[in-house]
Amino acid sequence: MKALTYIKHGHFELVEKPMPEIIEPHDAIVRVTLSSICSSDLHIKHGYVPQAKVGVTVGHEMVGIVESVGSTVKNIKPGDRVGVNVETFCGDCFFCKNGWVNNCEKGGWMLGCRIDGGQAEYVRVPYADNGLTIIPDGVSDEQALFVGDILATGYWAAKISEITEDDTVLIIGAGPTGLCVLECVRLYKPRHIIVCETDDARRGFVEGHYPDVHLTGPDGCRDMVDALTGSRGADRVIEVAGTEKSFEMAWRCARPNAIVSIVALYNEPQILPLPQMYGNNLIFKTGGVDACDCDEIMRLIAEGRINMTHLITHHYPFSRIKDAYHVFENRHDNVIKTAVYPD
Repeated sequence: MKALTYIKHGHFELVEKPMPEIIEPHDAIVRVTLSSICSSDLHIKHGYVPQAKVGVTVGHEMVGIVESVGSTVKNIKPGDRVGVNVETFCGDCFFCKNGWVNNCEKGGWMLGCRIDGGQAEYVRVPYADNGLTIIPDGVSDEQALFVGDILATGYWAAKISEITEDDTVLIIGAGPTGLCVLECVRLYKPRHIIVCETDDARRGFVEGHYPDVHLTGPDGCRDMVDALTGSRGADRVIEVAGTEKSFEMAWRCARPNAIVSIVALYNEPQILPLPQMYGNNLIFKTGGVDACDCDEIMRLIAEGRINMTHLITHHYPFSRIKDAYHVFENRHDNVIKTAVYPD
């Protein structure tokens, strides 16, 4: 089968690989029917994910149809349409039992990083009962495509931010993940939502799909926060841009005792200037997504309360996946997300 493979620093290539097989009794083999490209794939390409293995098939955003399952798989059967979770987790270790599946002692982010992922015709999914979410009848592949990764991230980011209806929430960054954060923050019905984004086209995208949201660029961000909060500062800040300037903006725009959720994957270390922050009593929440709410997200999609299909701005056959990467990486043609389908 064809598989997009991490060959060396800065280079992915379509190569022939054998079809994956069941290795462990908790495995499932999934035929990929739709996949997408994530900014984390670009981080791998450019060497910002040291645990990524050269030779691995990349990709962790996908849906498909189950082909076969191992002997201990109970909840999934061949023929099921499924979304694939970005996290591999056993469900039994200390971290999993506490809902911290990103830190599973036997898993974590593996697909497309440490083991072969889904930018291929087939993928092996370990711990299939946890890592696969059945797609209900009436939910399309495109509706389910982002459930296992960026929508799970958006849902988790909103959840850990402890949003109330009295809050002003500042979201920094309106890329694909930031838009999923926005969609999930809206479920909590806060008093105000502010989106800060540098790119004019992406601000226009937000304005066209979320007219109730307050929009700003970095230069006017603090002024807008002050105008909506009586200069108190944002109650909740969710940072999804991943730059030195956006990191500083996050804590500067937060009111004392606010929650600042750092969702972005950074390329460089950031500094907390604790003397300047002293007395602000900020609560920082950071890290990778604990993608353990995919069943709930899929239910919300089925009920019509979440729909992220508008993120898919470009479609490519799998044979042209490198073209899809070129467009996505360089932000050509106002791309938000690509959908890659089998030839």
